[in-house]
Amino acid sequence: MSFRYLLQRLGSLLIVLLGVSILTFAIIPLIPGDPARVRLGVQATPESVAAVREQLGLNRPLTVQYWDWLTGIVTRGDFGTSLISSRPISPEIAQRLPATLTLALAALLIGLAIALPLGILSALKPGSAIDLGASIFSQLGVSVPDFWMGILLIVLFAEVLGWLPSSGYVPLAEGFAPFLSHLVLPALTAGIVSGSIMARFVRSAMLEVLSLDYVRTARAKGLAQRIIVGKHVLRNAAIPIVTIIGLQMATLLSSIVVVEIIFSWPGLGSLALTSTLQRDYPMLQASILVAAAIFTVINLLTDLSYVLLDPSVEYA
Repeated sequence: MSFRYLLQRLGSLLIVLLGVSILTFAIIPLIPGDPARVRLGVQATPESVAAVREQLGLNRPLTVQYWDWLTGIVTRGDFGTSLISSRPISPEIAQRLPATLTLALAALLIGLAIALPLGILSALKPGSAIDLGASIFSQLGVSVPDFWMGILLIVLFAEVLGWLPSSGYVPLAEGFAPFLSHLVLPALTAGIVSGSIMARFVRSAMLEVLSLDYVRTARAKGLAQRIIVGKHVLRNAAIPIVTIIGLQMATLLSSIVVVEIIFSWPGLGSLALTSTLQRDYPMLQASILVAAAIFTVINLLTDLSYVLLDPSVEYA
């Protein structure tokens, strides 16, 4: 991997983030509703609304607002101040981000625990009962919406069995057992859907490698199935599998908002929704930009991992 390629990817990452920041700053103010009126509530009058807009700087040209916002982020890591609470946004993002990352990572691990065995067994025994069962499970997992999956899990494990809490969040610092008990249901909800999607890709990648000549040669030599799969097939199927893992991690971070709302999980997704309803533009813009940054970094790390999996991969 050349240093030039790395610089090109970092440059493209910054360009993408700049484009996201411009689009979000230009589009979000088009959302119906005035944050000044939302902040004033029933006390809103034309004079008070104008005064609050002046106080918040909403009457300035959009380009001036954007430049001040962007320079604050670049120079000080400052995303500005919430229009509703008047509190700094950066500490709020820093507090919410670990919860979202924890939930997304736990969901990804559950998804992998589902996808790898199902995909590998289905590929090794195509057309068998295992393959059929895995296909049915994958189809159901993809078809069932996140919110419905979450409700079913809450009814079963919280209401009927009483094993787990139905919602809420407990930081790890307050104890591992309470933290884990609140994490299980939301992670399962997102992980089952993610695992159903990844299982299909794992099966396809395995089937493609299993059909190659060197695999048939290894079988003809009498090598054990576990050696063929572990030493040859999985290694050569790793790149497409890692690609879908990276995409699923990025997708989880951007689409986990429904799960966070159902389980009252204090992450970036629920923060973005609350900011949208309250017309808190700076908070919403910061949430979107942070999510986009994580998305692009994950894609970059996924691309860079290819050379570790297959040294023959060359970057231009």
